[in-house]
Amino acid sequence: MRLETVVRGGSAVLEEGTRRTDIGIAGGKIAAIGDRLGADGARVIDAAGHLVLPGAIDVHVHLELPVMGTVTSDDFRSGTRAAARGGVTTIIDFITPEDGEPLARAAERRLAEAGRKSLVDYAFHVCLTRWREQKHEVPEMIERGFPTFKEFMVYGSRGWESDDAAIFETLETMRRSGGMLLVHAESARVLDLLVARHHEDGAMRRHGARLHALTRPPFIEIEAVRRAIQWSEATGGSLYIVHVSTGEGAERIGEARSRGVPVRGETCPQYLVLDESVFDRPDGHLFASCPRIQTEADSARLWAALRRGALSAVATDTCTFTRAQKDVWGGDWTKLPTGLPGLETLVPLVYTKGVLAGRLTLEAMVDRLSKAPAEIMGLYPQKGTIRIGSDADLAILHPERTERVDPSSMETNADWSPYEGWELAGFARTVLSRGEPIVDGYRVVGAEGRGRFLPRRLGRTLT
Repeated sequence: MRLETVVRGGSAVLEEGTRRTDIGIAGGKIAAIGDRLGADGARVIDAAGHLVLPGAIDVHVHLELPVMGTVTSDDFRSGTRAAARGGVTTIIDFITPEDGEPLARAAERRLAEAGRKSLVDYAFHVCLTRWREQKHEVPEMIERGFPTFKEFMVYGSRGWESDDAAIFETLETMRRSGGMLLVHAESARVLDLLVARHHEDGAMRRHGARLHALTRPPFIEIEAVRRAIQWSEATGGSLYIVHVSTGEGAERIGEARSRGVPVRGETCPQYLVLDESVFDRPDGHLFASCPRIQTEADSARLWAALRRGALSAVATDTCTFTRAQKDVWGGDWTKLPTGLPGLETLVPLVYTKGVLAGRLTLEAMVDRLSKAPAEIMGLYPQKGTIRIGSDADLAILHPERTERVDPSSMETNADWSPYEGWELAGFARTVLSRGEPIVDGYRVVGAEGRGRFLPRRLGRTLT
């Protein structure tokens, strides 16, 4: 086979370990891996002195999401440009049906939004906001390549909350159909009680943004995680708990996995590298997310859970708002849009604060950012690995070069960053998506609309 591109002399993170090698690409796929590959007529990309990683997969993003009277500031254009610059070559967003909208119609709407703008490849989870009305639509969605569904144990005021019976029945359906349920695990009734208890002018003046933490003590997540695991164990339905923020929540997932419960968990960079002291800052309201940022001790336990595999993945839960959008809170945290930008800094944060800090090996980082997400979400081995036959999704980065986080020079539409001013290594010099350069010289060069929809089947090999 004639090679079209050869990535020459980088230290590639392969499934069997990291070694210096060449990678040959043809037809958008990895066609050869070996030393001194012939490059007659091929484009040669010099990767000497650099790491070559499989492109990261962010399985939890929210682009163009209408919420709380506004829309997240990153759409599929800016969001996927940010993803590419950060070495992320695949994203999974969400289909959230409007009131009375069939799931299939909601899917067509989201596919059109992404298809016009996305720079990287994409897939979707389906939000089940009214289980009893929507459950008959699940088989069709799985057949169309949407095998992962999400339910919320909170957000009753938005009409999205699923009660225990709905979650139990959904997990039974997932077991029978080969699907998987994603759950946002927070205990709604106690959370609502604490919000009502603290929602008065005196408390808001005294505590400001810290009220976000006061109304979400750690047990709000921990209890819900335990309950979701119980329903997974009882039904045998596959469960994936999103954005785990507490150390104890992560450890409960690890314990359940050790006894054979079909549950996985993800955490997010903000829970690994920030702590609740951010709420004491004058702009502390910017850091509001659900679940909330916890303590330094929680961060340490999350790193440990990630290292030993109790947590399977790191995803961003990207939900980007500008300062102006956040400032509408006016001192009332119940009116505060919750969510943080993160696509552009996912790999740099985990690489700098994980690998370079000695908390994760390079191989473990690649597993949690690429291989495991691909396996869990039905994309492996098409995505998430460097092997012959896989898509040539590669991120080439210098192991030591750092860059200061500066929103003014980033691709995101956010005018602030939780990590502003931080010096981070791990930004990609070159990124290939299906063999095509989309980042070159640390600048995005790919065209919007080139990304492809990825239909998925859990547990199947994709070609």
